[in-house]
Amino acid sequence: MTTTAALESAALRACRDVGLPARSLIHLHRHATTVFVLPQEGVVVRVSPATAYQRLKTAIDVTRWLVEQEFSATEPMDVPQPVVDSHYCITFWKHYPQPDAAAPPAKHLGGLLRCLHKLPAPPIQLPRYQPLESFKVTLGASSCLMQQHRDWLSAQAGELISAYRQLDFPLGEGHVHGDAYPGNTLWDGPRARLGDWDEAARGPREVDLANTFQGVRFGRSAVELDAFSAEYGTDLRDWGGLHVLCRIRDLHTLGSYIRRADRGDEAARSQLSYRIETLISGESSAQWSIT
Repeated sequence: MTTTAALESAALRACRDVGLPARSLIHLHRHATTVFVLPQEGVVVRVSPATAYQRLKTAIDVTRWLVEQEFSATEPMDVPQPVVDSHYCITFWKHYPQPDAAAPPAKHLGGLLRCLHKLPAPPIQLPRYQPLESFKVTLGASSCLMQQHRDWLSAQAGELISAYRQLDFPLGEGHVHGDAYPGNTLWDGPRARLGDWDEAARGPREVDLANTFQGVRFGRSAVELDAFSAEYGTDLRDWGGLHVLCRIRDLHTLGSYIRRADRGDEAARSQLSYRIETLISGESSAQWSIT
């Protein structure tokens, strides 16, 4: 059985376990998480490694609370979840079909984060934000990386974690999304919702803002960054620690490509190699692509 078939089988079994029809799954995409849709029921089925159970349970609890607070988070389905199936952990979410028009622009994320950071602390035990924690695990377990690349990335991670610990965070600490960037926003009619809460944590609010600025790697313009900053109410480009958080994000984005390359994904391997080469050469303006 192929990996995709095994993931779909796990998704179908989980659907049966929670009383959803186990039929007509449409495969949306596979990156860090594999995503299917039950189109007739309007349900997104996300399949993650079983080791992600605790953070997925936290994501479900946090988003249920956020919806109660009338915050525009993607909404988990009202079924018992997460479901653990052998090597996988499955969660269920409301499906928001996306129009053919462009995805929500960066300014929408700025407004969402402003509202999120103003909410009271959730009645949920959130993990402490630990930069590059999952990246270090992925790095240590990888079979595809050349040893010199593994060594360089490991040293970079250590230096950046040390630099992070020296930063002063003027926006203070609170509950953070942990993986906030415009790509995690979805249209729901005329408004945008913020999804993908797997890395919800407690930490510096700057962490939620920096990822959008790291998006210059993917062609994000100064005009978009201006609009994002105006909606949030703070321009992080005026803060000296931004470059550290952007470099941390650079490494963080390699994690899913390393895991995909380990599974034999040649497109991921090629993009991973290019990203590592530009990091080693110090090409801070090099454009990366999403494959």
